Amino acid sequence: MALGLGAALLLSACGGGGTTSDQGSGASPAASASGLRALPAVFTTAKAVAYSPYRTATTDAGRASEVITDVQVKQDLDLLVTAGIGLIRLFDSSDKVALRTLRVIRDNALPIKVMLGIYVNSFENASDPVVRARAQADNEDEMARGVTLAKTYAAEVVAVSVGNETMVSWSFNPISTVAMAAYIKTVRDQVPQPVTTDDNYAFYAGFARNAAEQPGEVLRQIDFASIHTYPMLDAQYSDTSDTDLLPDWDWQQLGVTDLTKRAAASVDAAIGKAQTDYARARSYLDKNGRANMPIVIGETGWKGADSGGSALYKFQAHPANQKMYFSRLLDWALASRSNNGPKGIVYFEAFDEPWKGNDDKWGLFTKDRTARCAAQALNPTATWTKDSTACADSNALYFVPPVLNAALTTPRLTIFNESVTGWPAGMRADAYETGTFNLIYPNTGDSAPSDLGASLGASNFLQLDTFTPKSYGWGLLWQSSSTPAVSANLSSFANGSIRFSVKTAYAGSLRVGISSDTSLGAVVESFVLVSNGNYGYCSSASPGWCDVTIPLSAFQAANPKLDLRYVLTRFSISDVYTDTGNTDATGKPAIALDNIYWIR
Repeated sequence: MALGLGAALLLSACGGGGTTSDQGSGASPAASASGLRALPAVFTTAKAVAYSPYRTATTDAGRASEVITDVQVKQDLDLLVTAGIGLIRLFDSSDKVALRTLRVIRDNALPIKVMLGIYVNSFENASDPVVRARAQADNEDEMARGVTLAKTYAAEVVAVSVGNETMVSWSFNPISTVAMAAYIKTVRDQVPQPVTTDDNYAFYAGFARNAAEQPGEVLRQIDFASIHTYPMLDAQYSDTSDTDLLPDWDWQQLGVTDLTKRAAASVDAAIGKAQTDYARARSYLDKNGRANMPIVIGETGWKGADSGGSALYKFQAHPANQKMYFSRLLDWALASRSNNGPKGIVYFEAFDEPWKGNDDKWGLFTKDRTARCAAQALNPTATWTKDSTACADSNALYFVPPVLNAALTTPRLTIFNESVTGWPAGMRADAYETGTFNLIYPNTGDSAPSDLGASLGASNFLQLDTFTPKSYGWGLLWQSSSTPAVSANLSSFANGSIRFSVKTAYAGSLRVGISSDTSLGAVVESFVLVSNGNYGYCSSASPGWCDVTIPLSAFQAANPKLDLRYVLTRFSISDVYTDTGNTDATGKPAIALDNIYWIR
């Protein structure tokens, strides 16, 4: 178990060697790059897509257990050939995917080349030495498989990429630049193909994790830069009014008042954002002695359908928008390859991958291998199964500002008390996921003493019990019952509070929340934790009713982007363990709620 990074460097070297820098490892970042292996012509001549064969898996665990066959891979690759795809990017060197795909290509003489991936996992932040050593050993095994594939299938593999999004600041799989450079060198010393590492453009533009994690050492080990740019995703964080260094883009295009042209203007702006991302990476490389190093866009894409996860997708995710973006990418690639533009663009991705959850629906084809509009445009006469969505640009989505309703002028917005029969008009109660608890509405025989409707002589309250949480916890929210959702203008309550009565022996904190739309069309959420002694909350083995009062200012402080003019979730109560610090367990005590309202 004492395997370390050094062991990887002891793998036998053959087929490669050398360095991309005149002065080798340890040289200054400005060292010139004359030892670059040439980028194969297929990058500049062929359409390229990222490929993964998974069809049925809906979770990562399901992906691990899904059986992939040669027949399925052959069907996939035949579709790509029909679409005119000549280059695919693979993300790992597994027998299950990479070996099978390469074998199918060779055995069937398919006109497809491969950019092979070697997927390495984070290990440096692991405190458990056993976990750390296992991750390093797994990485060494993966590199060994990748080297073998690159040599065995040298006619099919035209480039090798070691690692995927490991060095950008937000990486969920962080690996230091020192470790990555060593991994890349280990592989490059043993293969004849040009080698790179795939990462977000920000890393290649010098926006690394910190001053010690700049790209210099990595640049000395690679033959070309493979950068990722996702304008559609970056729109979620784009703020054209701020002064930070990250390039924003006007995805809304409100200045385009002719609504028949707004979608096209937004996609044009997205291409402009991708070009800006590329230009920043190009400038950084040029200034650091890598003017001769080619850049490939290793990932970029557009969702063909709304997978959830971002409220902005309702303005962007559509097959027609995807077709517009893909078409413009091809135009950019064709126009720029002969000058200072990217030498190739790998579109993400060939087929949808349901196991990715909210990060699904990027495919040119659905999981069922139905061709979306962008794929259909590549070969209009193909006989494949086609998505029935109208593909004309006129069907593309575009941003429409949220409707600002009249401000509520009553002193109180009641969500539940004795006077409420059924949910309040325009609202409904939804669990985060069904089956995580039982909601009794109403329960009888008890009522909070402070219930504003108690004068009606009833004794109703709400009860949550029989909890069967998910791995993250559980939650209940009151939101608009309309589709699309209708927001409430509660701006007049800004100096008021949310109040409710609770009776429970539930251990630990609970999370109370609200959400709103914004003028940008992006839903934001705000949560406040309640625990014994704060905001009037109480929980005990022999519980009694207590009244909780949370100022609206606490929610606004928790998320300053909250906009009370566009309130969507009027009230939620949940136990999300990453926030509350509670643990996943069944048999949690019941929670009684009553007298829930906003007050000015």
